[in-house]
Amino acid sequence: MDNLHEHSLGISEYWTREYLKRIFEFHFKRTPYWKRIAELLNPDLDELFQGSLVEVFEGLFNLGLTVEEDYLRSHWLDFVPVSYDGKIRFYQSSGTTRERAIGHWDARYVEVLHLYLRAALDSVYGLDGIYGNGHQMRVIAHGPYGWYQDEVSQLIWSYGGVLYFIGMETDGLKRVLREQGLEAVLKILDPLVRYTKRVMETDRINTVRTAPPLMSLFEPYSESIETAIVSGVGVNREFFKYLSNTFEGTLLIPLYGYYLFGDLVGIHRHGQFWYYPNYPTTIIFPLKQVDGEYRVVKRGERGRVGVIIARPEVLVVKFEDETALRVPPEGPFRWDGFGDPTRNLG
Repeated sequence: MDNLHEHSLGISEYWTREYLKRIFEFHFKRTPYWKRIAELLNPDLDELFQGSLVEVFEGLFNLGLTVEEDYLRSHWLDFVPVSYDGKIRFYQSSGTTRERAIGHWDARYVEVLHLYLRAALDSVYGLDGIYGNGHQMRVIAHGPYGWYQDEVSQLIWSYGGVLYFIGMETDGLKRVLREQGLEAVLKILDPLVRYTKRVMETDRINTVRTAPPLMSLFEPYSESIETAIVSGVGVNREFFKYLSNTFEGTLLIPLYGYYLFGDLVGIHRHGQFWYYPNYPTTIIFPLKQVDGEYRVVKRGERGRVGVIIARPEVLVVKFEDETALRVPPEGPFRWDGFGDPTRNLG
């Protein structure tokens, strides 16, 4: 983990494979869930971690190591290593889509995630050239308390910025938005709406970090918003077209979030949004079944999103309930990403 402090965007495939192997070896010996799996399957890790990273990824999924989301949500303590000596904090997911899940992070991972975000945002979007030298980042961030607050705080402070973090109750909000519309959501979030308006009318806010539906709160102040960072299933071509027309001159940055690994940085390419995981702690490839086995799709093809979250404090192999395209390395990222994620599995 310490190596990531110097090479957050310079991770090689060989180094990633070696890192993954050590993480699996550790959890197979120390973590209740993975100890049971190792005893049941008796995998040969030396053999499994031969070949390319794609081959290793396929092998891990074909070995039957995937964790069901419902089991992960109900048995989160099974994934904590015995006698782990790091600094663990348990967090809840936002709960916008379904019942909140509980997961844990080591404090060191917040540092690793911050280094990845800072390096990617500066390289792709040049934020270090916009803020500083007398021009201060002044931010409103909306979101649930937990890892998200730590992540966004560290990021804003690293630019010398100041932050208004406005916590929000997010249980079931996506269902309300889908069934009742934005006005119903804003009624539930009335304290957030009032506080946001109060701050915007008083301070010189130039940066916002929020969910797609809540960007409407900033429309009256669009001329002052220099940077808008958004994430969520509503981030698509139509939404960004609306943002570009409404917030002329605003730098728009898409992120992809999940409660066990935080945010991933996205870029806009060929009318799509491509996201790149923070290697080596998060590995993502779209998969499809061929003759009964999982195979990573070719670049440009769509498959079901497979995720490996591999850190000293937590190991999870799982499918997400969405599909995405496999996309090639782009910009500062030396590894493949995934693009145009959608929840429609049909």
